Amino acid sequence: MPNHYHLVLRQEMGGSISRCIQTLFNAYTQGFNKVTGHKGTLFQGEARRVLVESDQQLLHLIRYIHLNPVAAGMVERAEEWSPSDYVEWIDLRKPRDSVVQIRKPYFENGDSYAEFVGSYVRERDYPRVTGYLFDES
Repeated sequence: MPNHYHLVLRQEMGGSISRCIQTLFNAYTQGFNKVTGHKGTLFQGEARRVLVESDQQLLHLIRYIHLNPVAAGMVERAEEWSPSDYVEWIDLRKPRDSVVQIRKPYFENGDSYAEFVGSYVRERDYPRVTGYLFDES
């Protein structure tokens, strides 16, 4: 997204996602400042985070992230957003092992994940459409 981004990270025992993000941002800022001659910070405010406590929450979060550019009106279909890994999730590009590890227990293949994503789009849009439907009874 032009003004924010989403990451799904898994914390291993003894690891620290906060420390990882802090190190990543500091290194990126230092590199950016060196190349561009900019001085000071690049990022505003603290990174927001959500603790994922269930597999279902994780799947819905990933679907939300994949649909975020669509909801923002930046693309019509999730696979059109080039920075996204959605094309890996739906097998339009060879998926990385991390995608397969998350997807495999819940979805038979990329088509079934695409159906999961599509079902949300239809559910979300249904209330908008019902006002235009005729009652045929």
